[in-house]
Amino acid sequence: MELLLNLMINGLATGMLIFLLAAGLTLIFGLMDVLNFAHGGLFAWGAYSSVWFYALTDSFVVAILGAIVTGIILGFITEKLIITPVYGNHIQQILITLGFMLVLTELLKVVFGPNQIPAKTPPYLAGSWEIGDVIIIKYRVFIIVVGFLIFGIFQYILKKTKIGLIVRAGVMNKEMVQTLGINIKNVFLYVFIAGAALAALGGALMAPYSGVIYAEMGMEFAILGFIVVVIGGMGSFPGSLLAAILVGLAGSFMAYYVPSLSLAVNMMLMAVVLIFRPQGLFKAKG
Repeated sequence: MELLLNLMINGLATGMLIFLLAAGLTLIFGLMDVLNFAHGGLFAWGAYSSVWFYALTDSFVVAILGAIVTGIILGFITEKLIITPVYGNHIQQILITLGFMLVLTELLKVVFGPNQIPAKTPPYLAGSWEIGDVIIIKYRVFIIVVGFLIFGIFQYILKKTKIGLIVRAGVMNKEMVQTLGINIKNVFLYVFIAGAALAALGGALMAPYSGVIYAEMGMEFAILGFIVVVIGGMGSFPGSLLAAILVGLAGSFMAYYVPSLSLAVNMMLMAVVLIFRPQGLFKAKG
């Protein structure tokens, strides 16, 4: 029972980190119909910037805010310079964002160096709780809480606010939104920036979780992010949450019970979902 609970907490924590990355991809694809393969680079920059801000200020809150600001800035630059010229062309989007992903990765090496960098957990989130024979790591619980909180906030914004109504209307009919006098290009920009900020937040939370960061981490987690988006349903925010949890739990249990399949289990899970439900767990853009 103790082992089962620990594996579940590990899986949920990993799933929430993946969700923060996949949620940005889902928002961007759901409204903008853009395949952004540079998203993992924003995740990695969030991780590096948070570690840098934490070393500079010794404040985890400042580190998180610094990572989010970094994501916002890079998101603005990416949308304006990289995405805008290739709207409506998926092939060009894939090629140019993959290229930009490589640029972001190499820039990390130029700015911060090519070696791995250790990441510290803040003292008030370090350690664990002991409940009977069960040891629960504080930071993993913190990640789970943040993940559900972010999901709740964005669900509220999308379902209950005016800007959420505009976003959902833009998903269904961009032209109609424009005829109502709403600048859909600005809406696209804000959504892209929100997605970039989520990716950077995920990277910032990932750094203490893994204990070390490296430039190529963006590409590795981008693959997991796209797997989650496909499993959950292209454009579905709740689908991304459920799929991220499934991927996190599957990876956690497989890493313990069948380590040789821990890397392949995500592909296997995606294949099974696509065979029996090609549109994903949730209806596309639902």
